[in-house]
Amino acid sequence: MTTSRSIPNALTIAGSDPSGGAGIQADLKAFSALGAYGTSVITALTAQNTRGVTGVHPVPAEFIAAQLETLFDDVAIDAVKIGMVASREVAEVIREALERHRPRWIVLDPVMVAKSGDILVDDAGIRAVRDILVPLADLVTPNLPEAAVLLDTTTPDSPEAMEALLPALAALGADHVLLKGGHLHAERCPDLLISAGQAHWLDGPRIATHNLHGTGCSLSSAIAACLARHDDLPAAVDQAKRWLNAALEASARLEVGQGHGPVHHFHAWW
Repeated sequence: MTTSRSIPNALTIAGSDPSGGAGIQADLKAFSALGAYGTSVITALTAQNTRGVTGVHPVPAEFIAAQLETLFDDVAIDAVKIGMVASREVAEVIREALERHRPRWIVLDPVMVAKSGDILVDDAGIRAVRDILVPLADLVTPNLPEAAVLLDTTTPDSPEAMEALLPALAALGADHVLLKGGHLHAERCPDLLISAGQAHWLDGPRIATHNLHGTGCSLSSAIAACLARHDDLPAAVDQAKRWLNAALEASARLEVGQGHGPVHHFHAWW
């Protein structure tokens, strides 16, 4: 265990999704589903639903700093998940707070593109994530389009192309990278974990569902929760992937929206 507390504390630093399927709402559900107490610091308000994003309202950096300082002054945080970061100033505020309070685990989900295809951050935000937050993270969890944006290259379209990105991804500075293969046009969904200089393929089924809203948010938060409980990165990734697959398989039990619906975070309970 990372901590002597039987229930660890996890923090999501991310944007808000009114529809509840992505962002801090999904993160808090994933934390709860996997046995961690969830706290949150909001970086942006969005106007969105299961069909798309109609507006993004960034929270001022000084108020993000106030949220972080007030929280860390009172609550011992075991693991952090970082999601939507829209500016360099915000990235610097987050880095300063996390370097000073340094939780055991930091997971970065480089949120840049919504499931609907809407771009959520500008070029300055992309550079800030790459230059300031990636080197701070213990684990970065890009999908294929996000990896392409981070590296300013074309989106990989095969396992071989995913492997070809390894040197450049490693050079960004994160200790570990989980390159998610869900965008491949294949029968399976293989992910590629880069850890200690070694690449490990993690196979997974492709679930036949349109309920894919917030899958990246949910997976990265699930990993953070598992890390806070077990302090074992490969095991945390494996447990989180299995939980997300079950949440996708059960997603049809929910009736939320008319577009890409959410996964069923609490499939084990209701």
